[in-house]
Amino acid sequence: MERYALLSVVLIAAAFFASAGALTAAPVGAPSDFIRSSCRVTQYPRLCERCLSTYKPPIRRSPRGVALAALSVSVDKARAASAFARQMSAGTRSREAGAVKDCVEAMQDSVDQLRQSVGEMGRLGRARSPRFAWHLSNVQTWVSAALTDADTCLDSLSQNAGPAVRAAIRKRVVEVAQVTSVALALVNRIEPKT
Repeated sequence: MERYALLSVVLIAAAFFASAGALTAAPVGAPSDFIRSSCRVTQYPRLCERCLSTYKPPIRRSPRGVALAALSVSVDKARAASAFARQMSAGTRSREAGAVKDCVEAMQDSVDQLRQSVGEMGRLGRARSPRFAWHLSNVQTWVSAALTDADTCLDSLSQNAGPAVRAAIRKRVVEVAQVTSVALALVNRIEPKT
């Protein structure tokens, strides 16, 4: 009888500790404190946290690492928005097709600028090196240009695209602009001493 009582106590304790651990564990995809604090400097902190907390591979815990991850997310979002706009252009009438075509070109430029930025991040080198500031400036310039490209796309749509096409593409392009804004804010946190 004592054996069963002891076994019952052990099983209850094990169940208690297992459930307590489950209650305190962070849900999969929850932002870490590092991501949360990094995202506070952005205009869209919740979007930043959501995008970076699900980013794979794991983010290097540094201003460069989080900026590089945000740029990679921006490239993916811009590429998807460009592909979506290209698909939408297939069923549009001529005037609308021109606006969508302009938007696709602007979004492809945005993709190119963001991809260049990711590559340039790899060339930053040591923070105190003479070329560091030059490479960082290139990244900042290209990410800013990518934001301008997204605005150009939206302007083109607002002038000549019908409401359904405009709304469908706009939703994706606005998200690209917001994620790219996040990336720029995180890039701007990189300093020669980091």
